[in-house]
Amino acid sequence: MKKLELGISVRMVAAVVAVVACLAAGCRRTDVRDFEVSIPKMTAESEPAIRQALAGFAGVEKPSLKFDQQAKTLTLRYDSMQLAKKNIEMAIAKAGFEANGVTPESVGTKK
Repeated sequence: MKKLELGISVRMVAAVVAVVACLAAGCRRTDVRDFEVSIPKMTAESEPAIRQALAGFAGVEKPSLKFDQQAKTLTLRYDSMQLAKKNIEMAIAKAGFEANGVTPESVGTKK
Protein backbone atom coordinates (compact mmCIF):
# COMPACT_ATOMS: atom_id res chain seq x y z
CA MET A 1 0.00 0.00 0.00
CA LYS A 2 1.40 3.37 -1.01
CA LYS A 3 2.01 5.86 1.83
CA LEU A 4 2.07 9.64 1.63
CA GLU A 5 4.80 11.61 3.41
CA LEU A 6 2.74 11.90 6.62
CA GLY A 7 2.20 8.16 6.84
CA ILE A 8 -1.39 8.34 5.60
CA SER A 9 -2.43 5.76 3.03
CA VAL A 10 -3.85 6.82 -0.33
CA ARG A 11 -6.93 4.71 0.42
CA MET A 12 -7.53 6.60 3.66
CA VAL A 13 -7.35 9.95 1.86
CA ALA A 14 -9.71 8.67 -0.86
CA ALA A 15 -12.19 7.47 1.78
CA VAL A 16 -12.17 10.84 3.58
CA VAL A 17 -12.65 12.69 0.27
CA ALA A 18 -15.59 10.40 -0.60
CA VAL A 19 -17.28 10.99 2.77
CA VAL A 20 -16.87 14.76 2.51
CA ALA A 21 -18.27 14.74 -1.03
CA CYS A 22 -21.32 12.75 0.09
CA LEU A 23 -21.98 15.09 3.00
CA ALA A 24 -21.61 18.18 0.83
CA ALA A 25 -24.04 16.80 -1.75
CA GLY A 26 -26.63 16.34 1.00
CA CYS A 27 -26.54 19.93 2.21
CA ARG A 28 -29.97 21.47 2.36
CA ARG A 29 -30.42 24.26 -0.16
CA THR A 30 -34.12 25.02 0.29
CA ASP A 31 -36.71 24.57 3.02
CA VAL A 32 -40.08 25.71 1.70
CA ARG A 33 -42.73 26.16 4.38
CA ASP A 34 -46.30 27.39 4.66
CA PHE A 35 -46.96 30.41 6.85
CA GLU A 36 -50.17 32.07 7.96
CA VAL A 37 -50.08 35.75 8.89
CA SER A 38 -52.87 37.36 10.88
CA ILE A 39 -53.52 40.89 9.56
CA PRO A 40 -56.44 42.26 11.63
CA LYS A 41 -57.02 45.42 9.57
CA MET A 42 -56.65 43.80 6.15
CA THR A 43 -59.15 44.78 3.47
CA ALA A 44 -59.40 44.09 -0.25
CA GLU A 45 -57.89 47.54 -0.83
CA SER A 46 -54.81 46.67 1.27
CA GLU A 47 -53.84 43.60 -0.80
CA PRO A 48 -51.74 45.53 -3.36
CA ALA A 49 -49.73 47.23 -0.60
CA ILE A 50 -49.08 43.90 1.12
CA ARG A 51 -48.10 42.24 -2.17
CA GLN A 52 -45.72 45.14 -2.85
CA ALA A 53 -44.20 44.80 0.63
CA LEU A 54 -43.38 41.13 -0.06
CA ALA A 55 -42.32 41.60 -3.70
CA GLY A 56 -38.68 42.24 -2.81
CA PHE A 57 -38.18 38.88 -1.10
CA ALA A 58 -36.85 36.16 -3.39
CA GLY A 59 -37.78 33.56 -0.78
CA VAL A 60 -41.52 34.27 -0.96
CA GLU A 61 -43.42 32.29 -3.60
CA LYS A 62 -45.56 35.13 -5.01
CA PRO A 63 -48.17 32.86 -6.67
CA SER A 64 -48.80 31.24 -3.26
CA LEU A 65 -50.20 34.42 -1.66
CA LYS A 66 -53.76 33.66 -0.56
CA PHE A 67 -55.73 36.47 1.09
CA ASP A 68 -58.72 35.52 3.25
CA GLN A 69 -60.70 38.71 3.88
CA GLN A 70 -63.14 37.10 6.33
CA ALA A 71 -60.47 35.49 8.49
CA LYS A 72 -58.12 38.49 8.05
CA THR A 73 -55.23 36.20 7.18
CA LEU A 74 -52.63 35.81 4.49
CA THR A 75 -51.28 32.34 3.75
CA LEU A 76 -48.08 31.96 1.75
CA ARG A 77 -45.14 29.69 1.02
CA TYR A 78 -41.60 30.86 1.70
CA ASP A 79 -38.09 29.44 1.78
CA SER A 80 -36.85 29.52 5.35
CA MET A 81 -33.27 29.19 4.09
CA GLN A 82 -33.61 32.66 2.51
CA LEU A 83 -35.67 34.55 5.10
CA ALA A 84 -37.43 34.16 8.43
CA LYS A 85 -41.07 34.54 9.39
CA LYS A 86 -40.13 37.72 11.25
CA ASN A 87 -38.85 39.27 7.98
CA ILE A 88 -42.29 38.73 6.45
CA GLU A 89 -44.11 40.13 9.48
CA MET A 90 -41.86 43.19 9.63
CA ALA A 91 -42.26 43.90 5.89
CA ILE A 92 -46.05 43.86 6.27
CA ALA A 93 -45.81 46.08 9.37
CA LYS A 94 -43.60 48.54 7.46
CA ALA A 95 -46.38 48.70 4.85
CA GLY A 96 -48.65 49.93 7.66
CA PHE A 97 -50.44 46.77 8.80
CA GLU A 98 -50.18 44.79 12.01
CA ALA A 99 -48.92 41.27 11.22
CA ASN A 100 -49.02 38.54 13.89
CA GLY A 101 -48.72 41.20 16.57
CA VAL A 102 -45.86 43.10 14.89
CA THR A 103 -47.16 46.65 14.67
CA PRO A 104 -46.18 49.44 12.27
CA GLU A 105 -45.04 51.45 15.31
CA SER A 106 -42.68 48.68 16.43
CA VAL A 107 -40.80 48.90 13.11
CA GLY A 108 -40.71 52.68 13.07
CA THR A 109 -43.66 53.29 10.75
CA LYS A 110 -46.41 55.74 11.56
CA LYS A 111 -49.87 54.79 10.41
